Amino acid sequence: MNEPTQRLDKWLWCARFFKTRPLATSLCGAGRIRVNRIPVAKAHYAVRIGDVLTFPQGRDIRVIRILAFAERRGQASEGRLLYADLAEAGVTAAREA
Repeated sequence: MNEPTQRLDKWLWCARFFKTRPLATSLCGAGRIRVNRIPVAKAHYAVRIGDVLTFPQGRDIRVIRILAFAERRGQASEGRLLYADLAEAGVTAAREA
């Protein structure tokens, strides 16, 4: 019953969405992130594998599903393995239709 969890700000930083952890923390604190469609205003919110995150990044809105956790921040190629980009899947499906 004890599903593994990780802090939201740490996961965003490890997945390389933000250059520094304080940037990820500030976005979380501003309430600009949704976890499974629910606005979250706490950087320490515990995310789980399978959660869907929606947040702004630059001029885009990112919609991603958490696939794994990381113990440390690694290379960009390692960070990319932590999530599935659902917005890309939607664009691909729309182009094929």
